[in-house]
Amino acid sequence: MPKAIRPWQKSDLRNVSEGVHFVGGVGGLTLHVKAPSRPDSRPPASWILRVNIGTQRRNLGLGPYPEVGLNEARLKALEVKNLCQRGIDPVEQKKRQRWQSEIKKVELTTFKQVADRYLSAHQVNYRNAKHASHWRSSLETYAYPSLATLPIKVITVDHVLGVLEPLWMTKTETASRLQGRLEKVFDLAIASGLRETNPARWRNYLALRLPAPGRIAEVKHYASLPYQGLPQFMQALSRRNGIAARALEFLILTAVRSGSVRQAKWSEIDFQALEWRIPKDHTKTRSGDHRVPLTPQMVSLLKALPRRLDTDLIFPSPSGKMLSDMALNVLMRKMRISGDLWADAVPHGFRSTFRVWAAEATAHPAELAELVLGHSVGNAVYQAYQRSDLFEKRRDIMRDWNDTVFKRSEKVIAFA
Repeated sequence: MPKAIRPWQKSDLRNVSEGVHFVGGVGGLTLHVKAPSRPDSRPPASWILRVNIGTQRRNLGLGPYPEVGLNEARLKALEVKNLCQRGIDPVEQKKRQRWQSEIKKVELTTFKQVADRYLSAHQVNYRNAKHASHWRSSLETYAYPSLATLPIKVITVDHVLGVLEPLWMTKTETASRLQGRLEKVFDLAIASGLRETNPARWRNYLALRLPAPGRIAEVKHYASLPYQGLPQFMQALSRRNGIAARALEFLILTAVRSGSVRQAKWSEIDFQALEWRIPKDHTKTRSGDHRVPLTPQMVSLLKALPRRLDTDLIFPSPSGKMLSDMALNVLMRKMRISGDLWADAVPHGFRSTFRVWAAEATAHPAELAELVLGHSVGNAVYQAYQRSDLFEKRRDIMRDWNDTVFKRSEKVIAFA
């Protein structure tokens, strides 16, 4: 007959020694106490229940002490022993419950929940807050009304077509972008084990049900000004006051994107090395810093600008913040109304003006022109071996471009 054990009280736990202690109250309930890691620390202890499950003997953990108190440990032990007496393995039951919980989670995960995860995970990849806003707003406007609360596991190609078809023929570009975004959300669902196929994938899925976007809508490029008219336009632009006019001049001279100009800071300018180093976060590709050779015309423009103490921005708005992305567009619209601009051109179109000029009016290699525009040149193998940005050679093409913009006959203010 087993020896009777006096049930422990809470007071018995105060100065418990190292070792295995049967605490009584429930058969097989023990407290395992280990040596403390430091002399002044509490010895680590945990509750272990010794039980027989069929023909097997098990030691089942019930939690650490003092997080799990004496009374709670006894209640847990009674529950476990009750399961064992009914022939139920507590360990296997816990695994089964966890598995069922995961299945239920998968079945209840909605499209919106996965989309939110994707947006959160890729927030740092977006070029700017506006891009991230477009991503979210397109889903909210077109996808969420019918897909948001649907479990992502049950969404089919027909559900996706129900979102895209009303837009496909009338708002083709918007619909095409939306399709790509839906595809990424479902890719995340597959990677997360929430489904096995992607109903928004174009190839072999939607391509069988929808006409190719390029067959529907002609791609519209940014309207540009012919390079032959640049000197006349620049003269009209030079007569315009305001920081937006100077920013547009700098954009034309450097052939960079509007965002890089509007975010440009004085700390990025090196007048000694005659270099403007655009941080990769201010570029479209974000593949690395983009260096722009400074010509005499660029330096003259920069040195003539007022510098404010409250901001490092080169072209700040009146409030000291970054110029709006519409500031340059509004300026060109006003110049069209006044007759100073005779073509339906936009700021981004000057990059096309530069590229056409380089191809038609110069002998500079196409590779240089592409590097000036911040484009990748060649395939992966070429890029692996050609790692130079040909910066010094780009000085020549930028000098020729600026001379064309202002005409060679014009005097340029000398700089030290």
